[in-house]
Amino acid sequence: MNELQSEKSALRASCAQLRETLVDTGAVEEIAENFFLSPFADKQSFFVYCSFRTEVGTEEIIKRLLAEGKTVCLPRVEGDKMVSALYTGELERGAYGLMQPPHGEDKPCEVALTPLLAYDERGHRLGYGGGYYDAYFAARPEILRVGLAYAGQAVRKLPADEKDIPLDAVITERGIIRFTERALLF
Repeated sequence: MNELQSEKSALRASCAQLRETLVDTGAVEEIAENFFLSPFADKQSFFVYCSFRTEVGTEEIIKRLLAEGKTVCLPRVEGDKMVSALYTGELERGAYGLMQPPHGEDKPCEVALTPLLAYDERGHRLGYGGGYYDAYFAARPEILRVGLAYAGQAVRKLPADEKDIPLDAVITERGIIRFTERALLF
């Protein structure tokens, strides 16, 4: 394990513990509302994580997107890669105990709602270390990358290298933080 990986690994444990203290149903509702008030919600297709443990909940976001007639895809881990599989209502337990569609081809989406343990002022996110989202984003540079987080998950600076693909924006209970010029265009 190199120095960067060691630093990230140490941060993961402390950031996961911090996130546990931030879990708040009211904040989750505010995050969802801020998302639907954002111009990102005007798009037609969304790649949304299926929330797990203390991640910002996405169940209501998924339900509302579907009710609005939007296309919703969920992550499906296949071996060492992640695909965006169309959500049809069916789920099965997949890699890492995460719920995922039981099948489906990779479907491009316009906006990705992304889980994280922490984010910094440059838009870098700290994930769980599998590299699935960074690889997915590297293969799909056109997708708008939007993190969902509690405001308390912000840190000044995260360790990152060229493989770490930054987010375009993060939505918290306090509002939207835009990191890239393309996020400003929305």
